[in-house]
Parts: sequence; C-alpha cells; structure tokens
Amino acid sequence: MPQTEQGFVFLKPGQMMVSSVPSLVTTLLGSCVAVTLFCPRLRLGAICHAQLPSCRKKSCNHEHSDAGKYVDCAVMSMLERLQAGGAERREIEAKLFGGSDMFDAYGRGRSVGRQNIEMAVRTLERESVRVVREDLGGGRGRKIIFHTHTGEVFLKRLRKSGG
Repeated sequence: MPQTEQGFVFLKPGQMMVSSVPSLVTTLLGSCVAVTLFCPRLRLGAICHAQLPSCRKKSCNHEHSDAGKYVDCAVMSMLERLQAGGAERREIEAKLFGGSDMFDAYGRGRSVGRQNIEMAVRTLERESVRVVREDLGGGRGRKIIFHTHTGEVFLKRLRKSGG
C-alpha cells in the first residue's frame, strides 16, 4: 500500500491505488509504466506503477498481493475496483506514461519498457477503455503527479543519464 501523508502519496514500483479522496500521487518512471484511470462523473481515480508486462499466473483473478507489479493485472484490478465503485466502463478515461528504454536490450529483442507499453495498450483496447493522453517510450525517465479527484497528470521528463 502506498505511503500517504496529508493527501500526498508516493507510489513505489509494484504499487497501485484507487481513491475517491482527493490525493496527489507522485511516481518516478523508467522502463515501468504508469496507467491512470479516471471517472469524471464520480471523481474516482486509480493509478498503478507496473514493472513487468504480465504475471503469467494460470488462473489470475487480478487481486493477488503483487498484482500492481504487472501491467495486465494492475489495469484489470483497477478497472474492477472502479466499476465496483459505480463507474461505467464507457466513461473511464486512461492515460499512459513511461516505458522508456533505459537500458540497451543488447539484441535480446524488445525492451522491458516496450513490452510494458504494448501490454498496457493491448489491455486497454481489449477492455474498450479510451486512452486520452500518453507519453511513452524514448530514453528518458519521467516524474508524474496524478490528481485522483480531477484526473489531471503533470509530467516532467527527466534528464538522460550521462552513462
């Protein structure tokens, strides 16, 4: 569970949250992907900081303790929680961030960042969730601040490392 201090939350890798209480959620992204979901009617927001594309569990119900670590599980869990809170799928808006190529793949195929992006896009398309904003890929990390009660996301691209 993310640490909260008077409406400010720092979301660590592998964490997610759903909130109807106004909060500012900050996270730092490299190859990880953050997906925000927001229902304007209910002012209900959700965010994840997923590290890997898929959990590969045979019978995944998206509610296991490390669901936030995996893009597919995190997105499905957040959607289920928003719907349990009264949101209708057609009114949920998604925003996607991260998936940078922070490390050279050395001929191993698609980078983890690229795989995370592909899984997020594929899962949202399959679930008919509209993506209204994205800032994905590239070689720079990102810092985002998500407002759970408005759906707004502020983005800062981080400097490339000198290495």
